[in-house]
Amino acid sequence: MAAILEVQDVEKYYGNKSNLTKAIDKMSFTVEKGEFVGIMGASGSGKTTLLNCISTIDRVSSGKICIGDTDITTLKGDNVNKFRREKLGFVFQDFNLLDTLTSYENIALALTIRRTPAGEIDGLVRQIADKLGITHVLDKYPYQMSGGEKQRTACARAIVTQPELILADEPTGALDSKSARQLMSALGQLHTDLGATILMVTHDAFTASYTQRILFIKDGKIFNEIVRGDDDRKRFFEKIIDVQTVLGGESSDVI
Repeated sequence: MAAILEVQDVEKYYGNKSNLTKAIDKMSFTVEKGEFVGIMGASGSGKTTLLNCISTIDRVSSGKICIGDTDITTLKGDNVNKFRREKLGFVFQDFNLLDTLTSYENIALALTIRRTPAGEIDGLVRQIADKLGITHVLDKYPYQMSGGEKQRTACARAIVTQPELILADEPTGALDSKSARQLMSALGQLHTDLGATILMVTHDAFTASYTQRILFIKDGKIFNEIVRGDDDRKRFFEKIIDVQTVLGGESSDVI
């Protein structure tokens, strides 16, 4: 199976020579097409920095990141924005919906920006809304929706353009347990049905248990990796907790 994401010997430094902080330390891994991969680690471990570098929001200090056939570390200027718009989908903790647009319009906007033919937009929006169980809120504005409905709208917006890679940053961080369960069930179903490739950063073991594979990061390096395989979600959750216990740190940092 082809790799959608290749991270090769990536390093990221902040500061100057007198006060240098290494946020990512010679990290390498791949994500195959159609995988659902989680990244976990304590606060300050480097996971958010890594996601920022993969999303083209930040630049690496050394090493290479390839998404599909493109080495994103070589992109500059408008080419960065074009690549981000055409190849990546984003799901943020705080939803990032436009308050003046309905759920339908927020999802459709992603297609409009991609210059999808007008005649195709309605069908694509309604199809993804149906899969995520949000057809009943398509005419509502964000202030009229629950947190879970807003996040599923954000997921629909990220997935409707069928990007090469979907990046999710703490997608359940602002949700109650019921909404988090609904979101992850829907996201897992989309991954199965559409073969979406998803890379998700999370603190939460329950959220992580929906993935196929988890990379645990500590001090800017990959500390451990576990694969779900044939385990049910309960057993995988238990394995995640076991690794978190070994990682150490405050429970609020890792769970």
